[in-house]
Order: sequence, then structure tokens, then C-alpha cells
Amino acid sequence: MPRSLHWVNTPVLLEALERYEQRRLPRSLQLWLEAVLEIRATQADGLAPSTLRPHC
Repeated sequence: MPRSLHWVNTPVLLEALERYEQRRLPRSLQLWLEAVLEIRATQADGLAPSTLRPHC
């Protein structure tokens, strides 16, 4: 299936990423973020908070 382009507001994405790392994101938004950032759900369950943004 061809991927479609997505426009995502940067502040919204950053807030979602922060809440994802803190495990405070609703399941539907967690799935959306995993799809947008191509995070594998099996890896996401074991991620340390700094794993997604090691340079920050």
C-alpha cells in the first residue's frame, strides 16, 4: 500500500512525543505516533524515556 504524505504540526508532535515517553498518551494517539514515527510497538513497550530522543 502506498504511503500518503502527512502534515504534522511540530509543537503537537513534540508534545505527543513527550507524553508518549512518559506513557501518558491515550492508546489511539500512541498508535498514531508509532505509525507516524514508524516505531515498532514491540520495541516501544521496552523503550527507556531517552531512547527516542537520545540527542536531547
